[in-house]
Amino acid sequence: MKFSLLFASLFVQAVLHKEFVGAKSDKLLGYTILLMRVGIIGGGTIARLFIEHIRRGDLGRARVVAIAGKSESSRGKALARAFRVPFVVGIQALLAKKPDVVVEAASHDAVREYGEPLLRKGVAMIVLSCGALCDDTLRRKLERAAARGGALLSVPSGGIGGLDALKAACVAGVDEVTIAVAKPPAAWKGIPYVEQLKVDLDALREPCVLFEGPAREGVPRFPANVNIAAVLSMAGIGFDRTRLKVVADPALRHNTHTIDVKGRTGRFSMKLENVPAPDNPKTAWLACYSALAALKAVRSTVRYGT
Repeated sequence: MKFSLLFASLFVQAVLHKEFVGAKSDKLLGYTILLMRVGIIGGGTIARLFIEHIRRGDLGRARVVAIAGKSESSRGKALARAFRVPFVVGIQALLAKKPDVVVEAASHDAVREYGEPLLRKGVAMIVLSCGALCDDTLRRKLERAAARGGALLSVPSGGIGGLDALKAACVAGVDEVTIAVAKPPAAWKGIPYVEQLKVDLDALREPCVLFEGPAREGVPRFPANVNIAAVLSMAGIGFDRTRLKVVADPALRHNTHTIDVKGRTGRFSMKLENVPAPDNPKTAWLACYSALAALKAVRSTVRYGT
C-alpha cells in the first residue's frame, strides 16, 4: 500500500511539472521528477531570502544555479560564496547555467540588461524592480520578447494587495486610482531627488510630502522605493492616470500604503502597514515574500484569485 501511494505521488509530480521538460531532473522508479533551476540577479535581502527558502525545500524541487552580479565586486559574490552557489557576471554567463526562471532583485539597470535576452531564450523572469517598466518602450520590448520566447514575464504585487479587485474593476471601467506611500524618513535617504529637495529628513517632526502627481513622473524619482506604484499602474489604468503621493513621516514605524479605487463597480480602499525588511528600510518585508510567492506560482497548475 505504501509503495502504491509513493508511486502515485511521483507520477502526479511528473505530470504537474511537465512545463519544465528539459530541466535537470532526478529519476526514481522510472519516473522523472523535474527540478526547477533558479537564477537570481542581485545579492541583497531578497536574494538571501530566496536561497534560504529554496534550501529548506519550501518551493519543492528547486535549486539556485547561479547568482548574477554587475561585476566581480558585486555583493552577490559574497552571498554566492556563503551558500556555495556559482557567481556569474553578464547575461551570457547566466544563460550558460541554463536557468528555467530568473528572479531580478537588483535594479532598473538589471531589468534593462537581462530582461529581453532571457525572455527571448524562453527563460521565465520575475521582475521586482518593476519601476523600470514605467519606460513604455522597455515594457513593450519585454512583452514582445516574452511572447516570442514563450516565456513568462511576472511582476509580483510587492508590498500591496488588491490587484485582483483592481483588474476585475478595470474590465468594467475605473475612473480613479490613487496610492499614498508613506515611510519613516530613513527610508528616503540616499535618493538624489529627495536630496535636491533640500529636506532634512533627520529633523522632521511632522509628515512631509516629497512628491504628489502622476505615477509616470513619480516612479522614476524613487527607483527603489515605490515599485508598488508601478505594478498598481500596470495592473490598473496606467502610469499617466494613476496618482501617486510620497510622504516621509517621522511618526511611522511601518511602511504604509493606502490605495483608493473608484469605478463603475463601486469603490474600495485598502491600507497596508508593512514591517520594513530587516536589512533594508526601503523595502517592505511583505514585498520580499510576495516575490517568493511569485516564484512558487511559476510551476503551479492551479490559480486561486483573479
